[in-house]
Amino acid sequence: MCRMAAIKSKTPTSPVLVLRMMLAMQKGHDNSGFAMVMQDLGGAFEKFKQFPLLSMACNSEGLERAERILEDAGFSPKFDYQPDVDNKPGLDFRKMPHYVFRNYRYPEPLNVYHDQPTPEQKKVLLDTRLKLRESLGRDKLGFCYSFWPDVLTLKEIGDPRDIGTYFQLWNEDHWLQGRVISAQCRQNTNYKIVRYAAHPFFLEGYTLMGNGENTFYQKNKEFQQKLHPGYVGFESDTQCFLYTLHYVVEKLGWPLEYYKHVITPLTFEEMRRRPDAPVLERIRQSCQHLEINGPNTVVFVTPDSRLGICADAKKLRPFVLGCQDDMVVGASEVCGINMIIPDRNSEQDVYPAERETVVVNNHLEVERWLQ
Repeated sequence: MCRMAAIKSKTPTSPVLVLRMMLAMQKGHDNSGFAMVMQDLGGAFEKFKQFPLLSMACNSEGLERAERILEDAGFSPKFDYQPDVDNKPGLDFRKMPHYVFRNYRYPEPLNVYHDQPTPEQKKVLLDTRLKLRESLGRDKLGFCYSFWPDVLTLKEIGDPRDIGTYFQLWNEDHWLQGRVISAQCRQNTNYKIVRYAAHPFFLEGYTLMGNGENTFYQKNKEFQQKLHPGYVGFESDTQCFLYTLHYVVEKLGWPLEYYKHVITPLTFEEMRRRPDAPVLERIRQSCQHLEINGPNTVVFVTPDSRLGICADAKKLRPFVLGCQDDMVVGASEVCGINMIIPDRNSEQDVYPAERETVVVNNHLEVERWLQ
């Protein structure tokens, strides 16, 4: 099984916390990789929240090509963060020559800034990221993970401890900080190990990671490939969970509550006992190709920084939430939470049930939505 860690905090926190959680849960992962997505950023990026942030790993040729693509698209650099690295010998991971974490100004006439990107800005960000991904991938020059305001992505293959050492993420006062951090250890086990396959996955403000299996992967993939230009890659079956979340909320415009009804719908017998049965039946009939199957837990973050968790009926992939006044911590094992907030009231820990969506809102209140 994979191991997941998530933090939602009132104040920006450094990645050392999720690394400590992974260390506590080490028996549950195989040191094949570490990835994280940081949102609602503090630290070095606190003053640049409205500017698109490019997260990329590449070689020198890839960097030159990416810079040409961005310049041709009308983007201009705003702020460039150069990570301090500790390149000591013997580190066990596949490091890349260049890591890019850089804010850009939008092209004219889109160079106007809001709390969330406009539809026109969303389109140019998506189109540019996909072009970067295709161009770098075609000649094996690098990887483009995200290009979005207030979002930073790091994906690596190797020992999480050594990855943390190289980027100096074990430092409490690291320049990389976020109020929401999603992280996962262990690389893809069902398909070829590539950086893109490492969880979490990100698309247009939505972040998602999962632990488990999706035996409906092929059905999901064949349906989703026709729905949106951003539904690409499919290096992992868990990417289907992200694309369904994006499709339900962003494209269909449905409330977040319906995501659970799409991926793990009620039985027809259960539906018929409810006053909203006609709506639920239509959802199941129209979205049957987006259902998932198998033991899994899904952890996601929405563009407004809410943290959500869904679990399937089999409950073979555990997840637990622990709370204190200024922070909510989620982990695949209780020992991960104990590592970060040992003095909490553990009797208030939340274990998501099979028929609910658990959501941590921006007041750090834990909401439990019964399906």
